[in-house]
Amino acid sequence: MNRARDPHERDKRLEEQDKQARFEETIMPHLDAAYNLARWLTRNEHDAQDVVQDAFLRAFKFFDGFHGGNSRSWLLSIVRHTTYTWLQKNRKQELATVFDEEMHAIEDTSSNPETVLLKNADHQEILRAVEQLPVEFREVMILRELEGMSYKEIAEMADVPIGTVMSRLARARKQLQQFLGQRLQPGVSK
Repeated sequence: MNRARDPHERDKRLEEQDKQARFEETIMPHLDAAYNLARWLTRNEHDAQDVVQDAFLRAFKFFDGFHGGNSRSWLLSIVRHTTYTWLQKNRKQELATVFDEEMHAIEDTSSNPETVLLKNADHQEILRAVEQLPVEFREVMILRELEGMSYKEIAEMADVPIGTVMSRLARARKQLQQFLGQRLQPGVSK
């Protein structure tokens, strides 16, 4: 039988083309957000590119399972899982960061002089500080502060309670404040 005239083959090709067009329209606009998340979690441009490429392949493969809703959250969830899988294979030690509750206790910092210093901190210092956060703190910081996701969206994506998201974000901010406060004190070398 002639392949060009096989109606099943033609229908399959049309379905694939339709899927690709819908994917490009729905998911591709979020490429920058996907790269941004992967870059911050891996802390390396090339690794982030590899992770995003793998995540987009996975997203396309499972695109039939996307039934509308927030396409950005759906994609970033895939990027997140892909990144954590990559980190597990390539940098297992980063995922094993121990968190000490007492060492990272949260306190009210609204009148703290360090808060004033943080507002004037150098952009590069902030980037270095964010990169030093444990991966789960970096993740919520990036999703909330850079990607503008809601607590609810982050909680759904990370499959954790909203309170956990809020706690991680508060602790990430506290660690940033401590790091930057130390770096900005007179006499501390950069």
